[in-house]
Amino acid sequence: MERMISTHLIVGHRLTAAWLSRAEKAGLSAVEIFCARQHFDYLDKSQAAELGHWFRDSPLKLHALHSPMFTDEVWGRSGPQCHINITEPKKALRMQWVDEIKRVLEHSEVLPFRYLIQHLGVGGQEFDDYAVEAGFRSLEELTVFARGLGVEILLENTPNELSTGERLNLFNSLTHLNLNYVFDSGHANLGAGVEHEFEIMKPRIRSLHLHDNNGREDAHLFPFAAGGSIDWRKTMTMLRACPAGQFPLLLELREVPDHQNPLEEVNRVFDQLESLEARHD
Repeated sequence: MERMISTHLIVGHRLTAAWLSRAEKAGLSAVEIFCARQHFDYLDKSQAAELGHWFRDSPLKLHALHSPMFTDEVWGRSGPQCHINITEPKKALRMQWVDEIKRVLEHSEVLPFRYLIQHLGVGGQEFDDYAVEAGFRSLEELTVFARGLGVEILLENTPNELSTGERLNLFNSLTHLNLNYVFDSGHANLGAGVEHEFEIMKPRIRSLHLHDNNGREDAHLFPFAAGGSIDWRKTMTMLRACPAGQFPLLLELREVPDHQNPLEEVNRVFDQLESLEARHD
């Protein structure tokens, strides 16, 4: 499987071409850029142009953009009014969030990417028929807009009652949007479990977010780190059972201050995961 990394690893810092060059030198094949304005400011056309110019001359590919969760530069701490939610029942506010995501999609003209990773609802949101209808209206418009730019929207399993594996399948069956998925191991571990969620989502999985936690907090730990509770041997067995090329190995991790060279640690984790994989041949 290809080795990829989400820039969530350095989401507290501005994303630069210099960091991307280090990712390339580390031997990674592609990245997913996390759209947080303190990191990649999707409203700053100059930053997008700079990164787009760098990608044109690099073998490192841009696999995906992760749709923004907040409109501020402090991870949503400025207040609930900056929390992006495409299932917002009030049409005027919902359309504001749809337009915000369209601004991200428009970067595909200078920063070509294959997938947009999208949350359905926000953390802890309860299931509600009105939210399903609102999500349908939002994604109906966004998928048409994205398709015109050559981008596919993937829904992510997230810690709420709208986005478990079962509920994502229900959403697809009710709306007939037939959207594919990104499987997030850490989020699955907070709910019904990695194996359970993976089996439900498996036919539609097109990308991954691999990270660990203690089953209670969304910590985005490095696999094999202290405090993690995912069985990575079982997880790699499940991943290997899928058709070759269905998805890459993509890590979505949180920065660890003690790591002097985080990308070396990333490659160490890939080596460990692949060694588990090899022992199942």
